[in-house]
Formats: sequence, C-alpha cells, structure tokens
Amino acid sequence: METRVAFKDDQQGVPHYNLYVDGQWVRSTSNETIEVENPATEETIALIPEANEEDVQRALSAAQRAQPEWARLPAVERGQLLLKLGQAIRAHSELLAESITREQGKLITLGRGEVEAAAKRIDYAASWCRQIEGDILPAENPEENIYIHQVPYGVTVGIAAWNFPIAVAARKLGPALVTGNTMVLKPSELTPIATLELANIIDQVGFPPGVVNVVTGHGKTTGDLLVRNPITRLVSLTGSVRAGREVLQAASDNITVLRLELGGKAPFVVMDDADIDKAVAAAMTSRFLNCGQVCTCNERMYIQSGVYDQVVQQLLERIRNMKIGDPFKEVDLGPKISRAEVEKIDQRVQSAVSAGAEVLTGGHPLRDGEFSRGHWFQPTLVSGVEQSMDLMREETFGPVLPVAKFDEFEDALQMANDTSYGLSAYLFSNDMRRIMRVVRDFNFGEIYVNRQLGEAVQGFHTGHGLSGMGGEDGKYGVEGFLQKRTVYLNYS
Repeated sequence: METRVAFKDDQQGVPHYNLYVDGQWVRSTSNETIEVENPATEETIALIPEANEEDVQRALSAAQRAQPEWARLPAVERGQLLLKLGQAIRAHSELLAESITREQGKLITLGRGEVEAAAKRIDYAASWCRQIEGDILPAENPEENIYIHQVPYGVTVGIAAWNFPIAVAARKLGPALVTGNTMVLKPSELTPIATLELANIIDQVGFPPGVVNVVTGHGKTTGDLLVRNPITRLVSLTGSVRAGREVLQAASDNITVLRLELGGKAPFVVMDDADIDKAVAAAMTSRFLNCGQVCTCNERMYIQSGVYDQVVQQLLERIRNMKIGDPFKEVDLGPKISRAEVEKIDQRVQSAVSAGAEVLTGGHPLRDGEFSRGHWFQPTLVSGVEQSMDLMREETFGPVLPVAKFDEFEDALQMANDTSYGLSAYLFSNDMRRIMRVVRDFNFGEIYVNRQLGEAVQGFHTGHGLSGMGGEDGKYGVEGFLQKRTVYLNYS
C-alpha cells in the first residue's frame, strides 16, 4: 500500500508520522516528538507527534463540523462505508500485523489474528445500520404519540490501550460511526503505528473529512486535553484503573459521558470434577497469550486440593517447555512492552517470595545473550501464595501465574470475589449446581465456564467494580454510543 502517513527524517533515519486531521496528514504545531520502541530490540522504529492543545482543538473542531452531515447520512450508507473498511483492513492484513508486532512485541500469528478481529468488529458494527431502533408509546392525551428516538452523542473520543491497538480501535470506531457519531482516536504512545496505518486505510476508503481523526501523544497531556475539551461528548477508554480515574476526573467539569474498560484480576477456579487436560490447556492460553498482557487473563489460579498436584505438574511441564524469542519466529512468548513493566513484574514476584511463596519455574527477567536487548521475563509459576500478596491482588499483566489450593467450593467463591476488580473470571467444573452458583454469585462482568478467554463480537465486554463502567461489543456496545430523545407529538 502506498502510504501518505510518514515522511523520512534525514537526521533520525526513522519514519516520522503526522497527525490525521480533517482528512489530511498534518504536522503537529508542538514540534515535539515521542520515540516509539520495538520492545524486542529496544530499537527506535518511529517518531510520532506529541499533539498539543492547538492540535487537539483542530481535530475536535473537524469532528464537530463533520458530525451533523455524517449523522444525516442514511445509516445504511454509513454501514456500507464500514463494510468497505473491513474489506480494506483484510486487504492490508500483513502490513497491519507486522506493524503491531514491531511496536508491541505480539507474536506475528497473534498480530494477524488481531487484524482479523478488528475487521470482524467493523463488519459487525456495519450490520447494525438497519437495527437502530426506538419506541412509540401510547400517550395520555388524545391524538398524541410519544416517540423515543436513539440519536448520536456527537463528537466522541476513543482512547486505546497498547496491548491490542487495532482491535481496540475498531471496537470503538465501528459502533461510534454506524450510529452517526464522529471520533477522534488517540492510540497509546507505546503502540501508535498500526493505528496511524489504519487511518491511512480509512482515508483511502473515502470517509468524509473529519469523521475520523487520529492524534498522538501521552495520556496525561494529549489524552487529558481531549477529555477536558467541551466539544467532546463521550469518551471510550480502554486502559488501566489509574487511567480510568484520571479520565473520570477530567470529564467531570463537562459531565462528559464515559465508557471505561479498565484492568482485571481474573480468578481461574478448577474443581476436582473438571476435565483437567482441558482446564490446563485453557489456563495456559488464558495466562500467557500476548505475554500475559490481556485484561481478561488468568491472573490467579485456585485449584481444588484433590487435583491440585496433578494440575500443577501439568502446568509446570508446559511452562518449562515454552519457547521465548523473536515474535516474528515460531515461539510461544514474546517480549513485554517495556522495561518498566518487566521491573514491575520482577518486584511483584520477589515480594511474594520474600513473604513465603515459592517459584516453581522462571521468576526472573532475561538480560543475557540473545535477550541482552529487549524486555523479557521468564514464564513463571508460583505456588504457596497467600490471598494478601500483591501477586494475588494487583493486576500483573505479564507471564506469571500464581496458584493456590482450596478445599471447598465456598472457599473458592469467597477468594475469587475477594478483589476490587470485576472484569472476568473462569470456572472449570461439570457440576451444574456449581456452575449456576458462579453465574449468580461471581461479581464479574464476564464469566468463562469450561473454556479459555476470548470474547465474541455479539457478546458484551463489561466490567464491575474498579474494572470500569459501560462496555463494548454486541447490541449493548452499539447502544452505548446512542442517547435517547423523547418527542411528545400531538396531531389534534
């Protein structure tokens, strides 16, 4: 694909990206840039602008100008453009997947899967172009009807996380656009390249100028400016609890509507009647996918005493056989996103060990030989953990699996719910009574029973507690970008 995004900076020798505003690639007025790093090599692979207040205002104003005409366009025509976008994403799958792997460290196979997931989310959003419905209610007065319309908010802002940059962007863009909103996207400063390449695809598909805009920068600067601006009527954020709190505060002055998908600390409960092979396979995928950098990951594992030794032994064998290395090659685990993330995980593991936990395998950063550059942490299994340890209470977001033993189902239920997070949870059991207890009593927005992680586009991805508000995907995700307008129509 011929790109109009980057120009070559002769001094740095790396691509220098622009902002995408009002259908044009424009330089930031700040003249400040951020280096984008390849986490597998620590090489600077791009420079992006740090958008300032003037840049943010320009992008939001463009979205504001474009929104009324975009909303007046028949929803079917908006859906047709989204279908074209889904096709174009697939046509440039390898470009996008390689961009994701270089900037995020995700295995290239998983990068390709993420691109397909993004296209599916765009396709699904497009299918809603004929399903945006309201209500007609009987009135109390004669010759009168009450109409409840669902209408767009106007200008929306999508702030994406770094772990799935394209999928998260598509998750926000599709529902926002099909319902008649416009959007300013801000990718993470750690993983902006794939989103900027996506903007180039959007430009080629032919969306009207201003309908989609992409600005880059840090969350505390560019992101804060986007949230605080009175033009912004809705913010959809995927990120940490810390980021969610900051956005919540920034949005308060203008009473801006928020959709927050934040962190998680998912319990993975294995009962003694479970299919053990299936449970172990799911536990491995649900912990180590994307180097453990998934908000719905298996963050803490509770295993009933009757099968504890069997499960731990199988986990130990699988983890010891994992291959770590270049994410473009056939490996099981790539790098962490940053040095700071590696140091956080290392501190958490060492703290648990100091408090009495035992590392069964792994447990340390890798910094020698082929791992002398990049951000690497060994796949790790930790036993003897206590519920009070940070390893069991704070989101790890890395390739570390703590395991604990329990005797009775009620113990597992209590320990699973003993958290301020509430995003996802897992249960492996063939006892329908236990399953239904979990459906009723687990305090989590997303529950996986006898299966590994992975949402469906028609489902609803939502968290309870500190894991957020609102949600994404499916019917309710689309409706999250619509507000209601009630009309009392008297025709007497």
